[in-house]
Amino acid sequence: MNWLRKKEWSPYVAGGFVGLLSWFAILTVKPLGVSTTFARTAAMIEKIFTPGHVAKLPYFAKYGPKIDWQWMLVLGILLGAFVSSKLSGQFGAKFVPPMWAERFGAGRLKRWIVGFVGGILLMFGARMAGG
Repeated sequence: MNWLRKKEWSPYVAGGFVGLLSWFAILTVKPLGVSTTFARTAAMIEKIFTPGHVAKLPYFAKYGPKIDWQWMLVLGILLGAFVSSKLSGQFGAKFVPPMWAERFGAGRLKRWIVGFVGGILLMFGARMAGG
């Protein structure tokens, strides 16, 4: 189990594990994906503040905002990343990583704006693709 504490894993080993997980998921449930989970989580949060509005939306009228296997997968990704960073000794909050600071400066605002806009574009593209 000492390999769990390595700073970096071989991309071939990590890719092999992801490949096995993908095949297991396809055989038992369906292909892995997480973008629907973010939409459902947003609906669950919105439901707290405007309970009747979410039920009127066609997508959520059909599927409903719920905690399912996909939502638990996202939670597992977050927990797995945390455990991995702790085991490897790499855990730490860095608001501006060194590579970003070298290229674009150490300002947090620019990084947060770029990250936010990039996240919006990524989610828009994923939802447009049906994922």
